Amino acid sequence: MFDKLKSLFTADIGIDLGTANSLVYLKGRGIVLREPSVVAIKSGSKRILAVGLEAKKMLGVTPADIVAIRPMKSGVIADFDITQAMLSYFINKVRPRHFYSKYFKPRVVVAVPGDITEVEKRAVEEAAKEAGASKVFLLEEPMAAAIGVGLPVTEPAGSMIVDIGGGTCEVAIISLAGIVHSRSVRTAGDAMDECIVQYMRRVYNLLIGERTAEEIKIKIGSAYPTGEETTLEVRGRDVVAGLPKTLTITSEEIRDALQEPVSAIASAVRTTLGNCQPELAADLVDRGIVLSGGSSMLRGLDKLLSAQTGLPVTLADDPLSAVAAGTGAALGSIDVLDRNRRS
Repeated sequence: MFDKLKSLFTADIGIDLGTANSLVYLKGRGIVLREPSVVAIKSGSKRILAVGLEAKKMLGVTPADIVAIRPMKSGVIADFDITQAMLSYFINKVRPRHFYSKYFKPRVVVAVPGDITEVEKRAVEEAAKEAGASKVFLLEEPMAAAIGVGLPVTEPAGSMIVDIGGGTCEVAIISLAGIVHSRSVRTAGDAMDECIVQYMRRVYNLLIGERTAEEIKIKIGSAYPTGEETTLEVRGRDVVAGLPKTLTITSEEIRDALQEPVSAIASAVRTTLGNCQPELAADLVDRGIVLSGGSSMLRGLDKLLSAQTGLPVTLADDPLSAVAAGTGAALGSIDVLDRNRRS
């Protein structure tokens, strides 16, 4: 009786707590929040000044007394207190606002990396509970992504998902609602940005920030020759002169700069396929590989992986929302998850 009453006053929540961006799915409404996983705090304290989009605008441009940080590193919590504050902000922003809300806390499904440790799991669970969740359920990101893109994960046949976010690349072969083979590498979008930063410094003596590096990656970055090379004007600070400097770079240069992280992702895919049983491998010849996650949108990545694996590779229709949509689908079975946990 209490559970039925509770369902009238609160809505369960699914969270894709990403290294770069966080998405929140509210049961009955879909994805209601998409914001960067960034928090701005007062220097030398834990006082929160801004969260999400407003905080991201401060990255690299804040005065000395304000620090804009990303509390998630490689898909896991790097700063517990700041992550808890960020989660509180996201949960409270989407929860129904009623005078009785404080008495009816939502159940929350959080997507986590496939290789997360028990200590890291407890940190996520505790942070979500401190942020206002009544119960917390963890769902592996590759499974969430596979569900979110609509793969037939419950069938007795192999499906393969490659979810590439900001901090991690999750590769998994799924059959009968379980992960048969998986590999998680903490090389993804952030590593790509860092490679661009290092390349600009090494080749041009130009210092750029992570926001500029991300812009370069999005506008002219690629993993495979696209047939049309483009250029981009980049502004930064000259290392030698210490003055502002503007120069033009090519997409071919950035493709070379991204070679290391892209090769690591391709290696993870090949390794996972190498551990696959012949029957599942046969399924993948027809079904191929599906890419999801923001960093999977790197131009030519699908063509590169197809060339290296010999399998058809497709990009999900909405790669940015895949994991959040998967947590939302899990909310439909949250009562089953709750009973299984208590049994």
